[in-house]
Amino acid sequence: MHTNEDHIKLVNGLVETTIDSADGYAEAAKDADNSRYKELFERRAQERRSVASELQDEVRRLGGDPKDDGTILAAAHRAFLNLKDAMTKGDEAVVNEVEAGEDHIKAKYEKAMQDTDVDPQTRAVIERAWTSVKSGHDQMRDIKHMLKH
Repeated sequence: MHTNEDHIKLVNGLVETTIDSADGYAEAAKDADNSRYKELFERRAQERRSVASELQDEVRRLGGDPKDDGTILAAAHRAFLNLKDAMTKGDEAVVNEVEAGEDHIKAKYEKAMQDTDVDPQTRAVIERAWTSVKSGHDQMRDIKHMLKH
């Protein structure tokens, strides 16, 4: 059986990943040449931040201390992307990076959803967050396929 600590850790893990993806979208908005993508990325970044804050509220409800930034790993990853992007610009490159990030966050959420020990209220929060995250993932996947043709 999960303790509260386990729940807090699980949700905080999602907080970090979700903040990473918000930051990733914000970066992508800066890198996008096409104004249509810029707007889209900025909207998604905002949406992810509000998802993260809902998850943070849940951590507080569980009596935990919510994370308020992403992972150190992601920051390093972004620095690397920026370097790479500087050499190869173009919306397709940006979309590919965003989509790779989306696959990462999707895997993280799916793992959390498979956790059957989660208390129902926490699960409901995770599921709500996942609904929002999934639409971003699917949209990026579709854009990526569109750009390939």
